[in-house]
Amino acid sequence: MELNARIPSGPVEKKWENHRFEMKLVNPANKRKYDVIVVGTGLAGASAAATMGELGYNVHAFTHHESPRRAHSIAAQGGINAAKNYQNDGDSVYRLFYDTVKGGDFRSREANVYRLAEVSLNIIDQAVAQGVPFAREYGGKLANRSFGGAQVSRTFYARGQTGQQLLLGAYQALERQVRAGTVTMHTSKEMLDVVVIDGVAKGIVTRDLVTGVIERHAADAVVLATGGYSNVFFLSTNAQKCNVTATWRAHRRGAGFANPCFTQIHPTCIPPSGEYQSKLTLMSESLRNDGRIWVPKDPEDKRKGNDIPEDARDYYLERLYPSFGNLTPRDIASRRAKEMVDAGHGVGPMENGVFLDFKHAIERLGKDRVSERYGNLFEMYERITGEDPYDRPMRIFPAPHYTMGGLWVDYDLMTTVPGLFAAGEANFSDHGANRLGASALMQGLADGYFVVPLTIGNYLATVTPGSADTDHAAFADVEKDVKQRQSRLLDVDGTRSAASFHRELGRIMWENCGMVRTAEGLRSALQRIPELREEFWRDVRVPGTGEGLNPSLEQAGRVADFLEFAEVMCWDALTRDESCGAHYRPEHVTEEGEARRDDENFAHSAVWEFMGVGEEPRRHTEPLEFPNVPPSQRSYK
Repeated sequence: MELNARIPSGPVEKKWENHRFEMKLVNPANKRKYDVIVVGTGLAGASAAATMGELGYNVHAFTHHESPRRAHSIAAQGGINAAKNYQNDGDSVYRLFYDTVKGGDFRSREANVYRLAEVSLNIIDQAVAQGVPFAREYGGKLANRSFGGAQVSRTFYARGQTGQQLLLGAYQALERQVRAGTVTMHTSKEMLDVVVIDGVAKGIVTRDLVTGVIERHAADAVVLATGGYSNVFFLSTNAQKCNVTATWRAHRRGAGFANPCFTQIHPTCIPPSGEYQSKLTLMSESLRNDGRIWVPKDPEDKRKGNDIPEDARDYYLERLYPSFGNLTPRDIASRRAKEMVDAGHGVGPMENGVFLDFKHAIERLGKDRVSERYGNLFEMYERITGEDPYDRPMRIFPAPHYTMGGLWVDYDLMTTVPGLFAAGEANFSDHGANRLGASALMQGLADGYFVVPLTIGNYLATVTPGSADTDHAAFADVEKDVKQRQSRLLDVDGTRSAASFHRELGRIMWENCGMVRTAEGLRSALQRIPELREEFWRDVRVPGTGEGLNPSLEQAGRVADFLEFAEVMCWDALTRDESCGAHYRPEHVTEEGEARRDDENFAHSAVWEFMGVGEEPRRHTEPLEFPNVPPSQRSYK
């Protein structure tokens, strides 16, 4: 497997500008000759499809939802980062670049991160032009708030609905191109495999989730914008339909998978309330701006939050990290919450949470101002828990959230399979071992609006349009593979549901490859996962047939892929014998309990090559260099 990142030469602040000039171009009259497939219509996919349609390419956009507006991007509530420096508090493109590299614990590619910070300026202008209702100050300027991992206010927001409003903007741009005829929408279609001809991606095979029909689709390039894989843990903040199938199928066809163990645990989620739950609810990190996190000092203190006096409270993040306080990065805030609960300080009926308290914010700002900033989040919390956060502290606990790992991509966001691109959370490139809050929306829109539509032209300029069609033997072979796998799932006729296997896998992964990973636990998982996978293929029950609507078949296929992918996650965590960001190995910590990196041996991205189901994957590395932000021990004190 060749890993050529194709990073442009020159100083980091000139790389993207120089590369745009040096890229090969496709003239406007020729763009309509090229077919491009975009899988996924969240922020990255919708913006990429809309922009390429506007440029003149013939785009086919696929979503497994009945509408692009159902994409999980709507769940990103808190905001989007951009280095506009409207607050005049010292922000800049370079500072956003610096914060992101440091926040990722020096495990990301500098060139990509700088481009992300640079392009962030354009994203806000694009969104405003689309009518995204960002919050504004009294004088009319766009408002900003702070987020974890930074000491400046650079996060633009639309109350607690930022992802939803940005998705509506991208969706409108997408539908404009649908009406113009440059984009064809394929709804309720799930991508089940990639077609690779002579080592080059030339299309996909899908299943119509309503009719059950297996379909072939050819193109000159394929873009995967299918999100992350946190549902490998079963309980996560992701929508239930979020899965690893698209990227895992691409991996099986030759695309390298980078840093799969880099999974983020979000510190502010509603704690589980029972075994019956199938997902967890995210409470936006923006709440940490004004909310104060604490636990009772005395583990035996079981009074209600409002009844515990100030001198009996431990505002532990403010105590441990006086410079950043409640706005420490997500990985640190999550680990500290777990430590408090493990030490017996947990609150709530199951003693599995910590308090997030707005009492002082309401006293300082007034209830109306707090409601203006967070009202819809408070309403959501009350509907789920039956508790009014205006009158009593919220209860929160960490949960699996964003995935920093993904398909390996070069500077142009192309995978190790030529013609196959990955955008947004589906790729690995920008966040290292820990994503800073409010950067997911930034990366998705940067990739979709400003990167892929340009870099894909650099590739297509070397390709003869229409060089493959669905009559090619490779399409028939992939379609056969898809149908055989579907038949195999239906023919098992066992006794257990796919969901029960998923829940069991999630428990294995959370306990052994979750917030804390040990060599012993990871080896145990690597022994148990193949056993569970074998049991799945022997005893899963998938009712119904392959014809027509069959949600059980959809779920079983996704669980089958998770059962293969989980092994690679554990191999990645086991072989990365260090602590960095969200990858926390207790064998490698500082005296103060923080993650201790091993830059001598692990200053690289680990890229895995598929060697067969049940076979140990092959590990490759891309060295990482930091000439602009020299690695140092992260400190937020």
